[in-house]
Amino acid sequence: MDEVKQLVTDIKQKKLKPIYFLMGEEPYYIDKISDFIEDTVLSEEERGFNQMVLYGRDITIDDIVSNAKRYPMMAEYQVVIVKEAQDLSRTIEKLAVYADHPQPTTILVVNYKYKKIDKRKALYKALKNNGVVYESKKLYENQVADWIRRVLSPKGYTITPKAAQMLVEFLGTDLSKINNELEKLQIILPSESQITPEIIEENIGISKDYNNFELRKAIGEKNAVKAYKIVNYFAENPKDNPMVVTVSLLFNFFSQLLHFHGLKDKSPRSVASALRINPYFVNEYVAAARNYPMRKVSAIVSTLRSFDVKSKGVGANAVPQGDLLKELLVRILN
Repeated sequence: MDEVKQLVTDIKQKKLKPIYFLMGEEPYYIDKISDFIEDTVLSEEERGFNQMVLYGRDITIDDIVSNAKRYPMMAEYQVVIVKEAQDLSRTIEKLAVYADHPQPTTILVVNYKYKKIDKRKALYKALKNNGVVYESKKLYENQVADWIRRVLSPKGYTITPKAAQMLVEFLGTDLSKINNELEKLQIILPSESQITPEIIEENIGISKDYNNFELRKAIGEKNAVKAYKIVNYFAENPKDNPMVVTVSLLFNFFSQLLHFHGLKDKSPRSVASALRINPYFVNEYVAAARNYPMRKVSAIVSTLRSFDVKSKGVGANAVPQGDLLKELLVRILN
């Protein structure tokens, strides 16, 4: 995120490079940087003659080079944006010849999503010498809640740890999806508001009481009544609560709990760092460790591996997922 801020600052200050090669697994920042260049480098009057958007599926590298070598009309620069450039992955190295000697009056922006070029080859070396290469890496699940807080903070909003976790569990690590939901909330909430689980439930439709986050907590506390209520809710709403997701999250939880048991330093800061979790959730692991000794945790991890296969339909085609989930809960709690 700091690298993105620096890029945006440089562009605002007209410290422009002839090529911006934006690549990587996370499309959110690729789109943000590309859109920022598209919206700010040229004035509205200049864009008509000097800004062009191309799509990888419709063009060749020769087409990109041909357009990039044009001169601007009544403007200092022209901007050529190539979207979905990953469709040119088989021939993208041919761009190295242009990247070695780019047109100084052209700003070429290449959006190369979900992939990255070979850093040992000529194209990468030419881009590093004459342009900007930005690699947008996928965030780990434990990093997304912090990203949510950092996105909201400059806009005057805060979010509770539980509300952030609900978004992560419901939407995964797709930053674009999460940002879309946050933008919807900002439309209806006044600035300086705190986003709570109740607001998430009311406006996004994620239950604050019946979700994987609450199930994990109930299991960790060995609160059988609450855990069975949540599992029954999941059984009645299987489309919104797929078992494969639940099993995956529980597997991660008990794997981390196994790691917790092996830690010598169990101070909150050390645990949060070692398990890569928000310090807010450390107490859940402390409580769960009291209820599940290491040997029991190892057995549960093995059970979860077995149920992960079943949740994907292997060896349990005729068994409803709700019934499988209830059986899993019995195996964990007993």
